[in-house]
Amino acid sequence: MAALKDVAGALAAAFLAEGGWSRAALVARGTEVLDERPAWLGTVASRVIARYQDPPAGRLRELTRFVAGLPALRGACARGDATRVRRWLRPRIEMRATRWDVPPLATPGTVASWLGLSPTELEWFADARGLERLVTREPLRHYTYRWVSKRPDGSGGARLLEAPKGGLKAIQRKVLHGILDRIAPHDAVHGFRRGRSVCTHAAPHAGQAVVMRLDLADFFLSIAAKRVSGVFRMAGYPEEVAFVLACLCTNRAPVDAIANRRALGPRAAAADVAAWARAEQLARSRHLPQGAPTSPALANLVAFGLDVRLSAAAASVGATYTRYADDLVFSGPHAFSRRASGFAALVGAVAIEEGFAFNHRKTRVMRAGGRQRVAGLVVNERPRVSRAEADRVKAIVHNSERLGPASQNREGREDFRSYVRGLIAWIGASDAERGRRLLEGFERIRWE
Repeated sequence: MAALKDVAGALAAAFLAEGGWSRAALVARGTEVLDERPAWLGTVASRVIARYQDPPAGRLRELTRFVAGLPALRGACARGDATRVRRWLRPRIEMRATRWDVPPLATPGTVASWLGLSPTELEWFADARGLERLVTREPLRHYTYRWVSKRPDGSGGARLLEAPKGGLKAIQRKVLHGILDRIAPHDAVHGFRRGRSVCTHAAPHAGQAVVMRLDLADFFLSIAAKRVSGVFRMAGYPEEVAFVLACLCTNRAPVDAIANRRALGPRAAAADVAAWARAEQLARSRHLPQGAPTSPALANLVAFGLDVRLSAAAASVGATYTRYADDLVFSGPHAFSRRASGFAALVGAVAIEEGFAFNHRKTRVMRAGGRQRVAGLVVNERPRVSRAEADRVKAIVHNSERLGPASQNREGREDFRSYVRGLIAWIGASDAERGRRLLEGFERIRWE
């Protein structure tokens, strides 16, 4: 079938070259690239015109696949009647106009120039063939890998952390700030977004009769490169450019990195076999790596359709919806409480239809009579850290001031000072007065 691929590619490029968009014009350009004018060329041109009313500029790969799938061409190749390709024409490559002010990158060459790379360097970092999965020498890899359990006891599956090395990380940061930061996610999104936080995620659910929390499984791992490419296509980039950008932002984990998950121990491996196996399988295919600076923004944009549908579903029953990464939260009055079970099933169905895995076991329905928690904050009255957690930090600060910080560092944290400062900041984000008092005590500690 090599002839089919060559002929389909040459014809698709010719159809997208300069010239009119009519059956006669496509036949003329098709004849120009082939050794002769075959009888089936008119049929192919007619089918292309019927499928595309306007030239699919910037979608060469898509048009090539369409042409290759036409029975007229496939039959000719199967019979050995397909003519040879005599020459190739340069297709028109254009960016689509969109409402986002993104850099004009019409070709992979302009992508390389924008990133300050040579074409060879761009090819190396993009790794379109997924050679990372086969590399065994650490210096040749673009990422470092580490599996961690999602829970301290090893239950609930595993999370693969993929940290890009310096060169690739710099490229991804340029893509993040130069392109992705200019495209706004859905308004329900509060995670990985400037001006939003865990507090803004929890605040809309304070004082509600019922709060329902649901979870998406393997949020980053489950987002494939094809969906990432779709985000860049949505931004107006031609197919080839979107493909290159998606390759720069996705990865296939090496075989030994996937196998290293078992180093977490037999207890962890036995805790949730299905969750472990699913994570390993997703890591083998090209996915959003958790640890890359571009992954959170891309995940939010990929989930735009999910957020639209869930916001509409919530509004239809008088509920409120927000999302922080894989954490979906709905809240509403008593009327919503009565239909919570059926609504949770609806959310799961929508998530699956939108290409996400839904973790039914993590669904929690919390009514006003009990403690309602959203992203670690209690929201029964207003978002704030639980009293028990605040008292624990207060005790650490007080005892560190009296007995010295070493006496409280029972877990042997390397930077205990930063750890305590982070706890105080976490409390202060939702309770400024309590955070202020803790900080005053923190500043009295003799850390030397």
